[in-house]
Amino acid sequence: MEFKGTTICAVKRNGETAIAGDGQVTLSESVIFKGNAVKVKRIYDDKVVIGFAGSVADAFALSEKFEEMLQKYSGNLMRSAVELADLWRTQNAMRRLEAMMIVADKDTLLLVSGEVIEPESGICAIGSGGNYALAAARALVQNTDLDCVEIAEKALLIASEICVYTNDHITVEKV
Repeated sequence: MEFKGTTICAVKRNGETAIAGDGQVTLSESVIFKGNAVKVKRIYDDKVVIGFAGSVADAFALSEKFEEMLQKYSGNLMRSAVELADLWRTQNAMRRLEAMMIVADKDTLLLVSGEVIEPESGICAIGSGGNYALAAARALVQNTDLDCVEIAEKALLIASEICVYTNDHITVEKV
């Protein structure tokens, strides 16, 4: 039994970053198992926000491992992400993880998988509706004066209208 499906979108604008995630958990390919899951949360004394997508168990394992890295490296987001990616590539059990994360603190926004990517535009998205949310967020950044929270939320709403694995129960955290 595999639980999947979500969309996470992050927007960095005017010195602030928002990460938004929908609440849908899909069982297999055909059943909406839960509609109000929270996949965006604050960690490390509320200084870091993470959003995760992919297999639920794998996403939780990944976020827990990342929290351990933040503790180990005194909250240094980049160092923690790089060390996590290194473990991901070298440890057999971690290589099998089917999840991704977007992480942010007051200065840095990163997409973390087996690699660490800092988006050049300050916008990134992951998950089943990630490409829809990414396109919507880019258009909103280029054509509006909305703040990062409004853009991330609207991008998720647009994705929820297109992607069957994304719903409109949205959680947004700003750092």
